[in-house]
Amino acid sequence: QVQLVESGGGLVQAGGSLRLSCVASGRTINTYDMGWFRQAPGKEREFVAAISWSWSDRKNYANAVKGRFTISRDNAKNTVYLQMNSLKPEDTAVYYCAADPSGQRLATAPRFYNYWGQGTQVTVSS
Repeated sequence: QVQLVESGGGLVQAGGSLRLSCVASGRTINTYDMGWFRQAPGKEREFVAAISWSWSDRKNYANAVKGRFTISRDNAKNTVYLQMNSLKPEDTAVYYCAADPSGQRLATAPRFYNYWGQGTQVTVSS
């Protein structure tokens, strides 16, 4: 079993930056893909970014965040990060960290991720 805990959310003005962190515990996740998703009120959960742990930092980004967000990981700390720059009001959502044991898919669909954190709120004011 893997437990994921997100942190780093908050309120920021448009154009600002935040860095989200996701710490994993329970077992080693160095062969898992890790992803970030977000869900705004009244909307479905959507893919933001993913990083492979087993293929030298292969990454995947949603078009809406490409060039503004950067996903990274620290194996030694069992932690994955999401650096968010040039934030927009439409980035407002609860952000979730997720783990996919396959380690090979960089999947964009939530159904491929077995483990989820509780989420952290990001609010971008205009």
